[in-house]
Amino acid sequence: MRVLYCGSGWPQIVDFVRVRLPSEAELLVWDRSVPLVEAVQGVHVVLPSNAGLDRASMECARELKLVQQPAVGTDGIDLGAARERGIPVCNAPGTNPKSVAETALLLILALARRLREAEKKFTEARIGEPLGVELCDKTLLIVGMGQSGSRLGRACESLGMRVLGARSSTPRAELLEMCTQADFVSVHCPLNDATRGLIGAEVIAAMKPGAMLVNCSRGALLERSAVSDALATNKLGGLGLDVYWREPWDPADPLFARENVITLPHIAGSTVEAFARIADIVAENTRRVFAGEPLLHRIA
Repeated sequence: MRVLYCGSGWPQIVDFVRVRLPSEAELLVWDRSVPLVEAVQGVHVVLPSNAGLDRASMECARELKLVQQPAVGTDGIDLGAARERGIPVCNAPGTNPKSVAETALLLILALARRLREAEKKFTEARIGEPLGVELCDKTLLIVGMGQSGSRLGRACESLGMRVLGARSSTPRAELLEMCTQADFVSVHCPLNDATRGLIGAEVIAAMKPGAMLVNCSRGALLERSAVSDALATNKLGGLGLDVYWREPWDPADPLFARENVITLPHIAGSTVEAFARIADIVAENTRRVFAGEPLLHRIA
């Protein structure tokens, strides 16, 4: 039984999965000097992570029995090709909403208290600078009221914030109206054709001057040019990112050097607890597929 992890990041998840797999399973990590279409040959279970899995790779994986995403998002997996071949595709929902919500709150707090500027003032031995703002009595708009968004909302309400929530069913006009009230906007929706570039020029123009934007979901939910322009004109007062338009990102990108931009290395779901929950699902579904039992969280 051969299991292949294809991700370019989150290396610690490999150890969490390895200790939980059946003893007869061999866990491999994709050597990126080898094309994926070659690496998947002879593999029974693929864990795509951020590598995705296209039709060509599936066609070369003649012994493939399961595509198990060690995460929630499956936008990089060719579900149609998997269905045609009868290969089940499963994900790991509900494993990291606590971690993601806490990371979004971390970014909100970092923006409110101007963390990057504060670090600079510390190195200059400047006492009492910069001047931040309190979250209490501010308005937070959460775009995507799934598990992580809802959890963030409850946490921020406990801090005295007014919380507004937009869902996929929210009319565009209503979303724009909520933007006019928001001091902070946090994005928590999945990436699909309907949400790609959702936070673009029109949405940003509707925001309060100086509003702060946080994204812990998918980089492509934000329209980069609109975000960059809004930061340059101070329409946006700050930007907190844990996900990017291209990963790995370019650390030398001028956008990330701005004092009002807070960046994290895609760690929203990187906690001991979240990795343990993911690994439990991966190991259980690996066992089940070989036992011929119904799989957990099958989506294709």
